[in-house]
Amino acid sequence: MRLIVVNSVLTLLIGGFSTAFAQETWLGLVIAPEFRCSTYDRSDYPYSQSVEREIIAEMGGRIYSPYTGTYFGSPRDTDIEHMVSLLEAHESGLCGRSAAVKRQFASDLLNLTLAAPRLNRNVKSAKDVAEWVPPQNACWFVARTIAVRQKYNLTIDRAEAAAAQGILAQCDSNELEFLADNARNAVPAPVPAFESNSAPSSVDALQRWDDNGNGRITCAEARRHGIAPVPRSHPAYRYMRDGDGDGVVCE
Repeated sequence: MRLIVVNSVLTLLIGGFSTAFAQETWLGLVIAPEFRCSTYDRSDYPYSQSVEREIIAEMGGRIYSPYTGTYFGSPRDTDIEHMVSLLEAHESGLCGRSAAVKRQFASDLLNLTLAAPRLNRNVKSAKDVAEWVPPQNACWFVARTIAVRQKYNLTIDRAEAAAAQGILAQCDSNELEFLADNARNAVPAPVPAFESNSAPSSVDALQRWDDNGNGRITCAEARRHGIAPVPRSHPAYRYMRDGDGDGVVCE
């Protein structure tokens, strides 16, 4: 009799522990708060600028931003955009993955699109779907972020899951939509402001932005002069260190 009682107690305890440690999920994603298990270093997520050509090919040769339905005349007018941002992914479980998986994530076309630099850097940035969705193609965007999380076994926090569920409930389709060709009316991406109307020469670049005269231009100097972030086309770029090789310094 004593053995039976002990076994019954153990069964109840084990059952209680199982319930306590059960993970809540949504669409196969574990619901959990964001957590930075290691320091976020942007250089851990390198990708080649050549991936931009693959994004354009995926969109049938269109240089198109699904977020705004805008067509651009040149890839130089757009940024490569991670729908689930690198920081968001890092804090959703990628922080504990191998360097190879992080590189794969950074270049995965499932998670890549194009966006105007101002929108990418100043509006969307590292926001998740609870904080921002695009004015166009919101259903496609949210569905893609879920697919990316599922592929890499990332977590999702409760606010994100609720926001995503609310958006998808209103969607008739999650397919990418190409709006009527408005290329002629497209607003060009903002160009970093120079201190004169003419593009400065290389020598002028050092004279304008190399405050300490050491032949290099730092991010601190670039921000002080209001030219950051600095793209490859900017005269200051050649005097700066692009650690991740993505064609933009001081993001």
